[in-house]
Amino acid sequence: MCGIASVFAYHSSASAVDPQELRRIRDHMVARGPDGSGEWYSPDHRVGLAHRRLAIIDLSESGAQPMLGEDGRFVISFNGEIYNYRELRQELEHNGHSFKSQSDTEVLLHLYAEKGEAMVRDLRGMYAFAIWDVRRCALFLARDPFGIKPLYFADDGKTFRAASQVKALLAGNCVDTAPEPAGHVGFFLWGHVPDPWTFYRGIRALPAGHTLCVDSRGVKQSCFSRVTSILAAAEKAADKQAEQDRLIVLRYAMRDTVRHHLVADVPVGVFLSSGLDSTTLAALAAEEGGQLRTVTLGFAEYKGTPMDETRLAEQVAKHYGATHQTIWVTRSDFTSHDDRLFAAMDQPSIDGVNTYFVSLAARRASLKVALSGLGGDELFGGYPSFKQVPRLASTLCFFNRLPLFGRAVRVLSGPVLKRFTSPKYASLLEYGGTCSGAYLLRRGMFMPWELPELMDGEMVRRGWQELQPLVHLGETLEGLRLPRLQVTALESCWYMRNQLLRDSDWASMAHSLEIRTPLVDLSLWRSVAPLVIGRNPVTKQTMARTSVKPLPPQVLHRRKTGFSIPVREWLTGGKVALGARERGFRPWAREVYSRYCNN
Repeated sequence: MCGIASVFAYHSSASAVDPQELRRIRDHMVARGPDGSGEWYSPDHRVGLAHRRLAIIDLSESGAQPMLGEDGRFVISFNGEIYNYRELRQELEHNGHSFKSQSDTEVLLHLYAEKGEAMVRDLRGMYAFAIWDVRRCALFLARDPFGIKPLYFADDGKTFRAASQVKALLAGNCVDTAPEPAGHVGFFLWGHVPDPWTFYRGIRALPAGHTLCVDSRGVKQSCFSRVTSILAAAEKAADKQAEQDRLIVLRYAMRDTVRHHLVADVPVGVFLSSGLDSTTLAALAAEEGGQLRTVTLGFAEYKGTPMDETRLAEQVAKHYGATHQTIWVTRSDFTSHDDRLFAAMDQPSIDGVNTYFVSLAARRASLKVALSGLGGDELFGGYPSFKQVPRLASTLCFFNRLPLFGRAVRVLSGPVLKRFTSPKYASLLEYGGTCSGAYLLRRGMFMPWELPELMDGEMVRRGWQELQPLVHLGETLEGLRLPRLQVTALESCWYMRNQLLRDSDWASMAHSLEIRTPLVDLSLWRSVAPLVIGRNPVTKQTMARTSVKPLPPQVLHRRKTGFSIPVREWLTGGKVALGARERGFRPWAREVYSRYCNN
């Protein structure tokens, strides 16, 4: 896990790269890479690459970046991990390539030399990287299919800039910082800023599963992988195996992803809660051998309540022979980290505070890498939305034929309902009759008709016109017929990608910690997606049966609670807990918006 930066003056009239600008961008990301830094410039200073290093694989200087290929044609700056790099290296060596390091970064260089831009189809991992091709005078960038690793860019028509963080590009002082209406509207609509927008007109995110090539002709994006396509293929190949055979396939896939995600030259721990996802990962990690290390976050305010995960997590750790630490976070920790938390928040989000503190706990436990159970609910259908969204869309589909009626009901009932309950109820007939609209009701924070109360009306109009959320939600569902997979696509491409994964990145990087997500893995999803549909689908309970040594019964039968922190008890002035739903998020959203804009 690292921080990358690149600047390319691709137009003939552009000024040469300013080393001071590139260093400002790079060094804003010190927390992403405290173990080293580097920079490289072409002889004519038309392009520069920079890097901040968090050493995880090949800790020696031979793994330092930016890394040059043996013949000097290619230069790379890379953030992330390639989990199948050993297999790829063997193939490349068989084809005559020789290596000087043990790093996955060098594998990327040779793979690009071998296959060019098609290299991304061979990668298994989380990644964002930039490769400069000297002969082509072209800069090639790529981002992983799930969007686990961030990559942002700014293009003014002459000079192209890219980095791992929005705030890093801002630190360079050379990008357009005018407000982007779609980003501001998107935040109040969802509680996060949906890709590819940011808060700033001049900065965009490279979408997940996309590559980007910059040369003298300009900038060109291409899509190489879509989660929806993976799910559509699963729908066509719905598994009809017997239950025992399905369990064998699932067990192999789960063990395989855990094994790959444990590859590192530093100790790898597990974020251990009392839920099925993290306990299953801990059980499978224990099977791989070595000393299992686990860490749990505890709060005095939750002791003796169903929200206290520490006691059961400690029992699980003992069950699997792990070296376990419970790290207690107090109100004073929260107040002392308040400013640092908002400074680290790369894009505004109503979530992420929990990940910030569990990452702090992991670093206090001397961990540099930790596995997270993120992604289990999306893959195995653990959210209430998997039942609520299809049920709502089926029940209210008749009103799709009466759009004016639904709008009229909302206009008349909205002001009244807003005083007593969630204003979403006013929009049930207007939006609830489609899967996209029902999902907007389920995950949306403020309804579209409420937005003019929060910001300038013209900004709302322009932002909504550019966002077109219902259109883009519908595009996410293209090629999918089954409601079960439709919700998987929506949750993974919207909530997981734009909130959970992004929050995991900035919140963990604030503490120089790498979070790995074995349940967000391309190979796992291709194997398991066909198993989650059909007459006898695998579920999270099935997943929990994949370890040889069974999970303790109290874990298997524990009611799902989710992970939250006691912000209600920590804050004064009536602010509410981040784990609260509906109306509870709204005051916190206003606080986040204000703090982010003024930070």
